[in-house]
Amino acid sequence: MSGDRGFGEAVVRQRTGSSRSWPAGTFLSRLSEQSRARLLGLGRFHPVPPQRELVRQGEPGGSVWLLIDALVKVSARVENGTEALLALRVSGDLIGEMAVLGEPVRSATVTTCGRAVVSQIKGGAFVDLLQHDPAVALTLNQMTIERLRWSNQRRLDFAGYETSRCLARVMLALAGRHGQPCTDGIDLGIPLTQAELGGLVGAKEATVQKALRELTSMGLVTTPGRRRVIITDVEGLRTFADLSRLGQVTANPD
Repeated sequence: MSGDRGFGEAVVRQRTGSSRSWPAGTFLSRLSEQSRARLLGLGRFHPVPPQRELVRQGEPGGSVWLLIDALVKVSARVENGTEALLALRVSGDLIGEMAVLGEPVRSATVTTCGRAVVSQIKGGAFVDLLQHDPAVALTLNQMTIERLRWSNQRRLDFAGYETSRCLARVMLALAGRHGQPCTDGIDLGIPLTQAELGGLVGAKEATVQKALRELTSMGLVTTPGRRRVIITDVEGLRTFADLSRLGQVTANPD
């Protein structure tokens, strides 16, 4: 435990100063330096081990969480026990705000993928900040709208395309946000099992396996490990995914 505490303190000292660069598009990256410092000052920092649930579906929510140095998975389970991966969040993102601002209980479970440092902010303090700093409130609204657009796009994909093309679209979106260049192409940058990929496209694991075999046979992707996917032909995958707006997938970490 003392090692984790030291790790957490070191990360907080080194990575929350004014010189810290937060991944593009995240909540903290969008705030002014003044608003960011005010928000970071409200929280209590915690080191968190891998595979730890920060929040759990169905439980009451009294806090929001800022991801200081973390990659987490957002998942939810329906009444028949089926679990789906809804989203991924990275350093600089905010989670848990819905249960503080309106919903009586948590709508999803958030689990750390690896060793992490997070900041826990009490719900009352967060709401007070929103009331006194309109720029933070506006940023939260913009972030909520973008997450809704992501969800709507996934629903449109499910309605209009078969699994292999839905999967191609999701992998391109993930690569554009989290991808890292490698020798064979662009690594998605996130360790995801085939079952978890299935959760993002609303498909069973066996269906995802079949879709990945199809994409691999076409030379568009490769799967060198159980939790690793590399896009070997970005433009080819875009064409297959029926994405008419051409553009290069970047290695932006978020």
